[in-house]
Amino acid sequence: MKHLAMFFAVVAFLMSMVGRADAQVVLEKGIEYSNPDNQHLQLDMARPSAASGPLPAIICIHGGGFRAGSRDGYLGLIQQLAGRGYVAVTVSYRLAPKYPYPAAVHDVKAAVRWLRANAKKYNIDPNRIGATGGSAGGHLALYLGVTGDVAAIEGDGGNAGQSSAVQCVVNVYGPSDFTKSYGKSVDAAEVLPLFLGGNVEQQRKRHLEASPLYWVTPSAPPTLCIHGTQDQYVAYEQSIWMVDRLLAAGCEAELTTISGGGHGFNAEQSKVADAALFAWFDKYLKAGK
Repeated sequence: MKHLAMFFAVVAFLMSMVGRADAQVVLEKGIEYSNPDNQHLQLDMARPSAASGPLPAIICIHGGGFRAGSRDGYLGLIQQLAGRGYVAVTVSYRLAPKYPYPAAVHDVKAAVRWLRANAKKYNIDPNRIGATGGSAGGHLALYLGVTGDVAAIEGDGGNAGQSSAVQCVVNVYGPSDFTKSYGKSVDAAEVLPLFLGGNVEQQRKRHLEASPLYWVTPSAPPTLCIHGTQDQYVAYEQSIWMVDRLLAAGCEAELTTISGGGHGFNAEQSKVADAALFAWFDKYLKAGK
C-alpha cells in the first residue's frame, strides 16, 4: 500500500506539471481565434511570464494529412519557444474531407491576423511573426509564407483589417508541389483527393493552386526546409524544389538535410532539426537581426 500511495503521489505531481514548462513560462489553453461555420477554432499559447518590449511570435501548425492531428502535438514546442523569448501558439484548423482546401489555409491565415489584432494584449511585435509546422502543417506554414499579400485567399475568419503575412518560415517535411506527389508518396493517392476534391487528373487546377511552389515571389520571407532523405510520405525532393525556387526568386532559403530521416525523426535527428529551427527563428525574428 505504501508503494501504491507513493505511485499515486508521483502521478498527481506529474499531472500537476502538465501544461507547465517552468516558472518563467505561462501557458494558456483553449483561446478561440476564429469561428468559421460555427467550429470555434482554438489555439494554445505559451509566453514568457516576464519580458521587456514586444516579443516575436511563432505559429505552430500540426500535421496529420489535412484530415487528422491535433494542436496538442506542439504543446512541448511552444513552451520551448516561450522559454527562448517568443510568444508561441499551436492552432487547430478545419480538417478534410468535411472541410477541403482552402478551409485550412483560411484558418491559419485567420490565426496570424488574430495574433496581430491581439498584439498589444499579449506583448507581441506584429512585425515579427514566424510560422512552422510538420508535414501538412509544414505545407500550411509554407503557404503562409508565399501568399501573405494574396487577398483572394484570405478567407473571412475575422480581423480582416490585419495582415496574414509572416516574416519567417520553418517547414518540416511538408509538401510544396501536389502535382508531383502521386507515385512518390505511400498515401498521396488516398489523402490528396480528400483535401483537394479529386485526384490530379480530376482537379489539376486545385492541385496547382494549393501548392506553395507556384506562389513563390521575391517577397517571400526567409524560409528553412528540414527534410529526411528517406521520407516515404513526402519525398525529400519536395523541399529541394521549394528551396531552389525561393533562391531563384532572390529569397533567403536553406535546406537542412536529415540523412536517413523518414517522416518523423529519431532522437538524434530531432536534435539536429530542433537546433536548425531555433537558429533560423533566432536569426530572422529576434530583435536586431
